[in-house]
Amino acid sequence: MPRVHRCRAMGCHVMVQWPAHYCQQHKSLEVKLEQRDRSFYNHVTRNRTVSKREQYQFYKTRLWRSLRLSILARDLHLCQYCKAMGVITVGNTVDHVVPFEVKTEWKDKEDNLLTCCPDCHKFKTRWEQSYYGTGQGNAIRDVEPVTDVKRVASIIFGMKSAKNDFDTPPQS
Repeated sequence: MPRVHRCRAMGCHVMVQWPAHYCQQHKSLEVKLEQRDRSFYNHVTRNRTVSKREQYQFYKTRLWRSLRLSILARDLHLCQYCKAMGVITVGNTVDHVVPFEVKTEWKDKEDNLLTCCPDCHKFKTRWEQSYYGTGQGNAIRDVEPVTDVKRVASIIFGMKSAKNDFDTPPQS
């Protein structure tokens, strides 16, 4: 007996044979499903080098998950970059002060990890790409690592204020 299941289209109860997902009437939805699956997770980008493969594998470990939870609890889910500048913001991202790509041996060092908000993480990533040379297509530069959270926070807030000055229309 062939393996069958219902069509995945909303409200359609037609039975289709495995491995098809949709019946003949909803076959056009199959193409959208394939496109979504292909773009959902890019293995080529994630595993482009041995060091990147190692980095992404680390983020899947039990050590990272427990470390992340302990850092969030330690920082009370507050962005430490914003806090250094006197602003209280909720954060849910655990960030490496010195990027993983620059100091691999500091990947699980609690002094190098802190909680940050999405906005600070976005601006810090941009700064890391220009200062350290991290990110796709860049070469890691041999520069002195910046470990002072207050200094990193001032750089990030400088970038944020420059963006806000650019985004706001001139006052007349």
